[in-house]
Amino acid sequence: MDAETDFFDAGATSVNAVELVAALARELNVRLTLDDVFADARPRRLAQRWIAGSGATAPPVTAAPPGARRPVRVIAPRPAGIARPPLPGAACADEDLGQILADLALADALPFLGAPEPMAPRRILLTGATGFLGGHLLLDLLRRSDAHVVCLIRAADEQQARARLAEALTGYRLPWSAELRRRITTLPGDIRQPRLGLAEDRWQALAHNVDSVVSVAAAVDFLRGYQSLRRSNVLGPLTLAELAATGPVKPLHHISSTAVFNEAGIAAIGDDAPLARVDRLSTGYEQSKWAAETALRRAREHGLAVTLMRPGAIGGHTGTGAYNPQDLLTGFLSAITRFRIVPALRAFNIAPVDWVSKVAATVVGEPDGWGRTYNLTGRPSSLADLVHDMRLSGMNVRILGWDEWREQLLSRVQEQPVPALDPLIRVLNSPTGVRLCEANLFSPPATADRTDAFAARHSLPEAERYDGQAQLRSYELMAEDGLAALPSREDPPYLWFPETMEGRLGPVGEPADSPCTFRLRLSIASMYQLVRERRIDVLKGEVRCPRLHGEPLSMVEGDVWVRPDHGIPHTHGIRHPLLRYRLLLSDPDGNTWWLEGHKTARARRDLSKQARTLAVEIGRAGEPASLSGVMVVPMDGYVREQIDGIRVGPGLTSRERRLAKATWIAWFGMQLAQGLTEPMMRAGAELLDLRRVRLEEPER
Repeated sequence: MDAETDFFDAGATSVNAVELVAALARELNVRLTLDDVFADARPRRLAQRWIAGSGATAPPVTAAPPGARRPVRVIAPRPAGIARPPLPGAACADEDLGQILADLALADALPFLGAPEPMAPRRILLTGATGFLGGHLLLDLLRRSDAHVVCLIRAADEQQARARLAEALTGYRLPWSAELRRRITTLPGDIRQPRLGLAEDRWQALAHNVDSVVSVAAAVDFLRGYQSLRRSNVLGPLTLAELAATGPVKPLHHISSTAVFNEAGIAAIGDDAPLARVDRLSTGYEQSKWAAETALRRAREHGLAVTLMRPGAIGGHTGTGAYNPQDLLTGFLSAITRFRIVPALRAFNIAPVDWVSKVAATVVGEPDGWGRTYNLTGRPSSLADLVHDMRLSGMNVRILGWDEWREQLLSRVQEQPVPALDPLIRVLNSPTGVRLCEANLFSPPATADRTDAFAARHSLPEAERYDGQAQLRSYELMAEDGLAALPSREDPPYLWFPETMEGRLGPVGEPADSPCTFRLRLSIASMYQLVRERRIDVLKGEVRCPRLHGEPLSMVEGDVWVRPDHGIPHTHGIRHPLLRYRLLLSDPDGNTWWLEGHKTARARRDLSKQARTLAVEIGRAGEPASLSGVMVVPMDGYVREQIDGIRVGPGLTSRERRLAKATWIAWFGMQLAQGLTEPMMRAGAELLDLRRVRLEEPER
């Protein structure tokens, strides 16, 4: 590293930044804050900050040795009338603004061009393929065309580049096969370097061999300053614009961000809405995305076909559940599910990665979509939508003001550390990071009229809200990784109802002669529990049977599975399983009993009786069954208890309670109907099975 090399560009991480601050204080008595390091991590700027803050005298500037790199410092006067809000490290704000203006001027050096050939690309250069969106976009580019894709990857050689790509794709649950490898070329390079770090001959060969450039790579760090991010996020896209203008003219497709609108009080976020004022953006990330998009707009004026695509927050894959563990959104959703508190946000502009990727890949392949600006923000979620999704998932949340939510979250994490939430906690502990969060949470809902029209024209899926059902698989993976906390039976019940059964039990193999009664309370912790496990909790109840004990046996715990084994009977069986009960009971003397019961369906007309009849076996814990018999739900009590008797958690609104009840009845009714009709369908199939007909042997 020299005085102008950024600490993070040299390979450091946020954790290393913490270590750097501690080491400077310990070894040199140089005391800097993390915000100082994140704002501008070049050694020269760190030294200047320390000198300015400590009152020390700067050493004289000595002449640089021959051949040394000399810093170029561009200072622009502050435009008249601009009142910039104070930021951490405001002393460098003038230098940042001046550097941004100088970087924008680089686009003016591009040549004036004609339009590219309006043909679907055959060979595409893609940057950022090892990232979350870039990896999914790579697969969609291959799926939706016959093109070959050249992936620019930061690596020492092609073998390391290929290994990095394979690791990234498999980590996001994407395939990595011989067919994919045949259609992918990995090219070691670096968007932070002039001409991508390529030798002149490789640069020229690349410029003449590819016919489309897709810019996805970016440094995503919400605490680093503009100076620390500009090489990746601004100079990199400008280098790709230079590549697109070298040799045959090529379209450039750039992944921007709705962060270009992160100005407090901005009126609208639309495809063609005015961007924020750069001097009112709080973080280096926002400034760098703004500068890149603005510079590429200047490139458009030179004739370059530049497509700008702006995702908002990018959610997990609705099929595989793959999510981005480094994304700020992941931290927010994880904190909400774990602590069940939600900030009073205005809107969440979020779309699943598979939808964003599919639309972007189609834009790349369709010439009628080139050269325009698209918001890839899906359908925004409001605070009411978020709370509604959480409640219907069985997670009642409390709404807090932003400051109170942040304070409570930081306090809870301090009491119960969650290492997976460290990236979010670092952001929430930084004044700069807090302002970025506020800009995202309180921005207006995004609109995407041009994107919607393009999707309709090319038969793409319509943008839908990234709701609880779409997030389901991602929540499961986040829970496995220690990020999220899914509903469990320890949570307050989401929905419950009583179930009464009457019947007779007797010794196994003998007539059932002893009257018995079951009074159970069946409850559901969440709709997630039904969708994924088809299981109902039995947390309360009692069993009265003189053959077991003179007093009732109380419920310890229990489960009921709906259509266990997907309703498929055992080999050669004719009884299709409808419900399976497994209960653990305790008698007043402290003895433990187990109970197992089955409701089954056969190809008979008494469907109502089958749905209400439970064949049971009971035995002491660790021993075989000693009693067996049949229990039946009385016909006159079925509707009274299991429909009219349904109760829903008081945390839901009256509308949500009605919806929860209707959803449960519809789901259970559909499962029961399917289970009862399957035996009849099987019997019909067997009647038509021609293999049962013995054919006469043909004459010789």
